[in-house]
Amino acid sequence: MVKITIDGRPLEAAAGLTILQAAEGAGIAIPHFCYHPALAPEGTCRMCVVDIAGAAKPELSCATVVREGLVIETRSPRVLEARRNVLELLLADHPIDCPICDKAGECLLQDYYREHGLTPSAFHEKKARREKLLSIGEKLILDRERCILCTRCVRFLRDITKTGELGVYERGGNSEIGIFEGFPVANAYSGNLVDLCPVAAIPDAAFRFRARTWFLAAKPSVCPFCARGCRVSVDVHPGFARHPETGGIFRVRPQPEATPRGPWICDEGRYAWMGIESRRSRRIVWNKGDREAVLSGSKAFGLLAAKIRALAELDRMNRLTLVLHSGLTSEEWAAAAEFSAGFPSRPNISLADPPDEDGDDFLRTMERVPNRRGAAASGLDLRPFDPDRLPSPTEILIVFAGIRGDLEFLERSVPAWENIGTKVLVSPALTALDSRFDFIFPCAIPYEKSGSYLNIEGRRLEFAAVRPAPDEARAEGEILRALLDECRSATGVS
Repeated sequence: MVKITIDGRPLEAAAGLTILQAAEGAGIAIPHFCYHPALAPEGTCRMCVVDIAGAAKPELSCATVVREGLVIETRSPRVLEARRNVLELLLADHPIDCPICDKAGECLLQDYYREHGLTPSAFHEKKARREKLLSIGEKLILDRERCILCTRCVRFLRDITKTGELGVYERGGNSEIGIFEGFPVANAYSGNLVDLCPVAAIPDAAFRFRARTWFLAAKPSVCPFCARGCRVSVDVHPGFARHPETGGIFRVRPQPEATPRGPWICDEGRYAWMGIESRRSRRIVWNKGDREAVLSGSKAFGLLAAKIRALAELDRMNRLTLVLHSGLTSEEWAAAAEFSAGFPSRPNISLADPPDEDGDDFLRTMERVPNRRGAAASGLDLRPFDPDRLPSPTEILIVFAGIRGDLEFLERSVPAWENIGTKVLVSPALTALDSRFDFIFPCAIPYEKSGSYLNIEGRRLEFAAVRPAPDEARAEGEILRALLDECRSATGVS
């Protein structure tokens, strides 16, 4: 530890920290654009300068390491003047398009100008015109007029993903960020550029013009799309009073401590929920021959529980097959174990997970489910589901579909499919196979329930619901417990 003084406060800081890091650790804010805690210092924006006693000029706090006895001023007249000059130069060409900018409300340039600027500009020339809608990736746009050349995006692709799709082209006032011709940003972590950019020079095409940030509430959760379990913030809009349908999930972003490797998430974790939201299953449907009926929860659970009770009373629970997946929380696996043990004989319980995919050496795991270890810890005898080897006869088949809506394991021909007595699908989204089931129960997505996962590193990750499930949708554990309770209430078994 070294002893330093910042703004008259004596402090101790760990050797090797920069002045900026030491100040932030003590709760002293120093403005900065190019600095990011997960990237190497660059020192290009000059916004973080501080006065050091004995130094001839202000020094960069992001690149100056603390040493014994430093006396530092973060708000001296010379420092404040330097910050105003930096802001004036940045705003000389920066468009004043805050009314339509997605970053309004969380833009560092806005915040710093309000705190350190608020002075009339000496520039009266016309602002430079640059390309504003340059597509640099599938969901990424580059607005060169907004860019302040902090180079966070370039350094992320150079040092973190090591793919290097972006670079700084030209010199001086003509400098601009660009892609190498014919090579757009196409790696599995490209969406992080949106979070890194301090001024919305790289807006997210999927979020652009959808909502004002001050209407969004950031709710903590855990990404359910692989076994890593990255910590995420889910931005939820509550909906307007007269138009509640305008609410919902609008963005998913990494938390500052998303993973031990930094505040990053992959693009699947950032965007995959959108495909589910666009085809949500909201009502309980009973397919009766060539027509369908919408049922209330009490009616549907009563009908299905009656069929299960009939099997239990005849000691034929082995004719009921539950197909589960490792996207269930550990608490829902406990509910599955409780359901299995709630009858004199045991139903068949199978596991149908999406196939493993190629992971990478950064965050993405081969397992495409978040809680395979939690499933193994449930104590249930779980065997891979094989539709060609369904017990014969099977009088009730209940399939729980994961958030991917992946029913490939059912898409191929199932022997004697029509001979299965009652077929039930529990799914968060509408699927192409809905018409083949007798009952369709909508279920919650992971962001709509509370629980925990046991991730690939063996860490238990707890999370709470960020919003209620819509309409008749319930968490899978609630569905299992509701069925068991309905069976018990009808028979008087406690």
